[in-house]
Amino acid sequence: MKYLLIITMNPTVFESLSEADREAVFAGHDALIKELNETGEMVGFAALADPSATKTVRVRDGVPAVTDGPYVEAKEFLAGYYVIDCESPERAVELAAKIPDATFNAVEVRPVMESAGLEM
Repeated sequence: MKYLLIITMNPTVFESLSEADREAVFAGHDALIKELNETGEMVGFAALADPSATKTVRVRDGVPAVTDGPYVEAKEFLAGYYVIDCESPERAVELAAKIPDATFNAVEVRPVMESAGLEM
């Protein structure tokens, strides 16, 4: 079953980390990517640009309106994600706990309906 591991980021929290702690976060991602590739559980991943580079599109009455910035105002934002394919929800949670960002922000584990079906 496929899962999306959604990494949220609070820039204030990240900026408060020491340089060594930030480097440890990046090294932790490298280690997790290596593990997921070795186990065959990696489907894909992406780190996302800062929300200041975001465009939000809304179509109303057939007319697209494009605005700068993210859809919602929040302290946290979507920083990146992993798509994994593993055998159980428990394994997905285990892998999410290995994402270094989980030590200072949240990682959401969400089944991907394409794989799970509409019964979710």
